[in-house]
Amino acid sequence: MSKLRFNITMTLDGYIAGPNQSVENGLGEGGEQLHDWIIKLKSFRETHGDKGGGETGTNDDVLREAVENIGATIMGRNMFGPVRGPWGKDPWRGWWGDNPPFHTPVFVLTHHAREPLVMQGGTTFHFITDGIESALTQAREAASGKDVSLGGGAKVAQQYLAAWLMDEMELHVVSLLLGGGERLLDNLGPNVKLEPIRTVEGPGVVHLKYRLAKDA
Repeated sequence: MSKLRFNITMTLDGYIAGPNQSVENGLGEGGEQLHDWIIKLKSFRETHGDKGGGETGTNDDVLREAVENIGATIMGRNMFGPVRGPWGKDPWRGWWGDNPPFHTPVFVLTHHAREPLVMQGGTTFHFITDGIESALTQAREAASGKDVSLGGGAKVAQQYLAAWLMDEMELHVVSLLLGGGERLLDNLGPNVKLEPIRTVEGPGVVHLKYRLAKDA
């Protein structure tokens, strides 16, 4: 069976976004600094349509591995956009423009139904209202044997961890303190058991990879 894999950048004090997220400031105050290490990488630029270069090396190798063999993505509505409640007459179309970087089906967890949103480049957003297990079942079917990426945010990751549905988690820890915002590992407790797979140090970031110890 395909794996559910979660990759995300986190600060030393445990935040994946800063406080006061908004349309103008999607990652909250100070949150854009989380991704200083990634936006310069060759593999990141390639997924965003820029074939003109970028840095290679340890960080690029880790990121390239993270996006390999991905056939579908799951995310929460908070990651899809800042709008809450019913979608309205002119609904939000995501942060990423007409050609999002996923290039696979994306399953968005929400309480409000909506027709699928077809974008350029192979991305179609499907809006799932019947829970995390249904989203994972549909994503695995769409992935056709490839792995499923869990995009976030924190609450969605916590739900999949608590339900023992996540297979692997890689935290890209940067030397940044935000002091507030969206914390990743709250609300879990001691029942979630993680086994370390590896630790890789790159420029400006440490990559910590774990598997969920489902036989613990």
